[in-house]
Amino acid sequence: MIAEIIAVGSEMLTPHRQDTNSLFLTAELNDLGVQVAFKTIVGDHLSRLILSIRIALTRTDVLILSGGLGPTEDDLTREAVASALSLEIQRDNDLIAALYKRFAVRKIPMSPNNEKQADVVAGAIILPNKNGSAPGQFLDVVYEGHRKIVILLPGPPKELKPLFENECRRRLASILPPRFIARRFLRIALVPESIIDAKAAPIYKQYEDVETTILAHTAEIQLHLLCAKPSLAEAQARVDELAEKLENALGESVFSATGMPLEEVVILLLGMKELTLATAESCTGGLVAERLTSVPNSSSAFSGGSVVYTNELKSIFADVPHELIERHGAVSPETTRALAEGIRRRTGASLGLGVTGLAGPGGGAPGPDAERPIGRVYIAIADGRQTTLTELNIPGDRERIRWWASQNALDQIRRKLL
Repeated sequence: MIAEIIAVGSEMLTPHRQDTNSLFLTAELNDLGVQVAFKTIVGDHLSRLILSIRIALTRTDVLILSGGLGPTEDDLTREAVASALSLEIQRDNDLIAALYKRFAVRKIPMSPNNEKQADVVAGAIILPNKNGSAPGQFLDVVYEGHRKIVILLPGPPKELKPLFENECRRRLASILPPRFIARRFLRIALVPESIIDAKAAPIYKQYEDVETTILAHTAEIQLHLLCAKPSLAEAQARVDELAEKLENALGESVFSATGMPLEEVVILLLGMKELTLATAESCTGGLVAERLTSVPNSSSAFSGGSVVYTNELKSIFADVPHELIERHGAVSPETTRALAEGIRRRTGASLGLGVTGLAGPGGGAPGPDAERPIGRVYIAIADGRQTTLTELNIPGDRERIRWWASQNALDQIRRKLL
């Protein structure tokens, strides 16, 4: 069973409004074992809306429209659905009476155009809207020889959500065949999408019943696995089997097979090994520490950190000698090692992390740093026995360089803990 959601409203074709209803409806439909295959936004234009509905009916089993049920001339959803299905529209007298009563309770005169909200597509079940004036409608019809469910819902989220939960969910559950969806979510850091797919595609192509989606995020690739089966156990078994094979093929580059973010994985590994971490950050401006402290109860593994942006604070907080910075530069292997070792000593943490770099847009200060390019980043990790150092050249703007640097730092700690 597949579904389509059509959001109706010209305002959602501007940069000022977003269709958030479709996110809620997708989650609800997935819980019922229905996959959402299409999402469409259509402006307040009758012929375009009719065409969109007809196209949707040829390719999906369940069609949900949100918006366009109000009293104004540009509220066209009822008319469009009736036209697409070749059905009449009937004005419901009980709904008209309820509208007049609603306005009377509020002591507001009702404009006659509000009666439009009492128009019902022939054969539709009226869905009471306790939070607004426009009711929803539920149609179970045959279109070109196939059974279709068409649902009309008001656009405001405070009306749509309770109406779907109270009136639509149980109706759909009684109609739809038993179907359950299982998911897995693998996350891989700092590996190009093309390399991931080259390794993963020969595996996931063998699982035609599992939908595999590859998404590229900043410094991260995500593999989303989805399977629908008559039982949840059967669906879960399929995605788990595929996830295990993908994890084996991709090795340590997979930092999470359950969707856990990288900073949470690092905190978890530190806790498992009963180790602590402290950071001294320059170009990342505390971004590594911010990500780590976003994890609940991270204080048991993360001791704290310093944002050592100036050379003076590198010396004050991490004991980096002035002479070393003057000789080698603030963005240098020597200074970064000294930051990691110094912050570890000063805090008593098991591991010390040092990060320096040039995030731009301007170049380095006069002296040794002036020769270094924008995007040059050094990361050092000290454990008391040895200090490892990595040199990176990260392309992009300031925001991208800082995020990639933080991602690299966290992933290197993760790999060291493994």
